[in-house]
Amino acid sequence: MSAMSSPSRRSNFLSALLGALVIAVLFGALTVGGAFDDDDPAPSAAVTAQPADSDSDADDGTPAQSATNVAALYERVRPGVVSVETRSTRRTPLGPQEGGGSGSGFVIDDEGSILTNDHVVEDADTVRVRFEDGDPVRARVVGTDPSTDLALLKVDPEGLDLEPLALGSSAGVRVGEPAIALGSPFGLEGTLTTGVISALQRTIRAPNNFSIDKVIQTDAAINPGNSGGPLIDARGRVIGVNAQIATSSRSNSGVGFAVPIDTAKEILAQLKAGKDIERPYLGVSTTDPETGSGAVVAQVVPGGPADDANLRAGDRIVSVDGRAVTESAEVGDAVTANEPGDRVRIEIRRGGAERTVTATLGTRPAQADAVTTPGAPRP
Repeated sequence: MSAMSSPSRRSNFLSALLGALVIAVLFGALTVGGAFDDDDPAPSAAVTAQPADSDSDADDGTPAQSATNVAALYERVRPGVVSVETRSTRRTPLGPQEGGGSGSGFVIDDEGSILTNDHVVEDADTVRVRFEDGDPVRARVVGTDPSTDLALLKVDPEGLDLEPLALGSSAGVRVGEPAIALGSPFGLEGTLTTGVISALQRTIRAPNNFSIDKVIQTDAAINPGNSGGPLIDARGRVIGVNAQIATSSRSNSGVGFAVPIDTAKEILAQLKAGKDIERPYLGVSTTDPETGSGAVVAQVVPGGPADDANLRAGDRIVSVDGRAVTESAEVGDAVTANEPGDRVRIEIRRGGAERTVTATLGTRPAQADAVTTPGAPRP
């Protein structure tokens, strides 16, 4: 952000006053009846009595956290955030080589379950987590899902004072709402950064090269080591899992991405059970057309379900099973609404003519081939 100079002290004063008012409004300080005081009732970050699929928001009567009480919010949620340390051994031409990595995570229940990113613990031989003011604790990887870049760890809760974070809903998140990110960027444990939700419905690439959709974008500073940490709203509820940054230098450029917490809640039961998560697979990459609606097939995986159904690069998909497709991302939504083995009817336009093909969906492979169209969903 470039600094702006002011021609007079009066301008400096007015600018500072305006800036303070903007910050106050963003964090809900200017509410009827005054700011949210520490003595006011507040949702406990350690209590998850609210149903996991609850989407309650400002209408629940809970006052938003004010800018002056970001410190109080931090004190409330900080105990539920952990740093993650990994060790691994790689085989190289020169022999075994040890390495390590680090990231963040957060407690989600009293049983010792900790949510983090898959890429934080990928290929790790040992995993340890460090709580606030505590020694490292051994953790085991219970379940992973590279397609959403999420992983679930488990620690022995015996003797630990666990304080789970409340899981909110990403469905009602709006651009401009305040957000905070917690984690261990560059190994600096317990770091808080503040910002806003800067965009929604982004698409990022998962570790297995498939797409993660409906991603939350924030300008809260996220750096290496923040991966797996929580993105939290002004009421202390987790709305996303910080995963990636857009950068050319591996440091924050004001654009960070978080996997929606609703995406995590959809697979938590399977992660806890250690089950492989199977997803339907069509085997195409698509992109938005230059004009009009629909999704243009950019690439067809040889031997995949789309190839068997005679879909070709250049075809324009207009519907899947009667569900209209107006943009590329909707192809993935339509496919994932089914199960592996389901037959889907796909309406396409090819060479000015309309036709319908039927594809039998396969099971998504563990790893996708490289996609030639950047950012194109690959259902």
